[in-house]
Amino acid sequence: MIRIFALPVALSAVLMFVGNPAWADSTKLAYIYVTYILFGMLYTCINIPYGSLAQVITSDDKERSSLSVFRSIGSTFGAMPAMVLASMMYTKISDTESVVDPKKVLIGTAAISVCSVLAYLLCYSWTKERVESRPAPREKGQTMKVIKVLLKSRPFMAVSLASMLFLAAQMFGQGYNTYLFHNYFNKPGLTMLPTVFQYLPVAVVMFFAARLGNKLGRREVCAWGVLLAAVFYLVLFVLALFGITNIWLYLAACLASGVGTAFIFLLIWALATDAIDYNKVKFGLNDEATSYAFYSFMRKLGQTVATILINVPLLRIGYDGSKLNTEGLTPEALKSMYNSSVMIPAVLFLLVFLLLRFVYPLSRQKIEELQLEKEKVLGAAK
Repeated sequence: MIRIFALPVALSAVLMFVGNPAWADSTKLAYIYVTYILFGMLYTCINIPYGSLAQVITSDDKERSSLSVFRSIGSTFGAMPAMVLASMMYTKISDTESVVDPKKVLIGTAAISVCSVLAYLLCYSWTKERVESRPAPREKGQTMKVIKVLLKSRPFMAVSLASMLFLAAQMFGQGYNTYLFHNYFNKPGLTMLPTVFQYLPVAVVMFFAARLGNKLGRREVCAWGVLLAAVFYLVLFVLALFGITNIWLYLAACLASGVGTAFIFLLIWALATDAIDYNKVKFGLNDEATSYAFYSFMRKLGQTVATILINVPLLRIGYDGSKLNTEGLTPEALKSMYNSSVMIPAVLFLLVFLLLRFVYPLSRQKIEELQLEKEKVLGAAK
């Protein structure tokens, strides 16, 4: 699947940014809907098989922790060129306004698409499936039966909701900081720094995240790490109540929170894999494809949540089309904007902590027991 859909996904990504400025607004809107839906469908044909690979590469939960770490590292390095290019997409048209340049967007998308095809083909060539997988025979209504099992699976729903909210927090920060730094801090050239600072700890934590997760428990290190991130954002909010706001203080909090979120960022896929193993052992569910499809859908919902959370505060700052308008902003509007930038991630991170700590039941001890039961199931299947 990865090899087959590599090129179609890349082409569909480019198509989203090919258009004619002379088209009527209704035509542009229809084109956007069609091409984005096409991209989403084709990307799903790669994302789900890719997510399922951990199940067939190894059955050892410790090795799967390492796979989760390397997957997250790859996504980090893969996102960096896109983030750098995104910051270069604006052309200044006045002292107070910058506008998106469609040609720059198209060129940047085409360059990343070419790189993605090469990456997909390398993934296909270098991956070896070591664990024999025997999917359950498809029956009428099978998908709905699987979904019903997933909905009543406490660990699976907990990690799905946690992943959704964590992704929403990540994407909210990446999107909202563009406007925060243009309008509140008046430092558009530093827009990418919060994201860079948040990802910097990953470069250090990645060397011991899997070992620490295996020793203390993946659930435990992820939960307490994300709580630490929430605390730093709450500190920023409290300081703002006393009129203490500073760009370097904000960046320092981004760096400190990044230490906490690095663990869940690196290990979240291992948590999902543990939940899917739980379903296989406890419910006899042997349908990884549908499980990962459902999990991916929940992450997609996280993107939707992030978009809503970005746009609601933007209604107060005079955002118009593709322009970043800095005229006519009142001190009250700017204060509200800053408060949103710190409180929304804090609340989302707190919710993730509560889900992992009190709802997701797979502690280190439970994972060890699950590993033994899983080995019995795999041994009986041979």
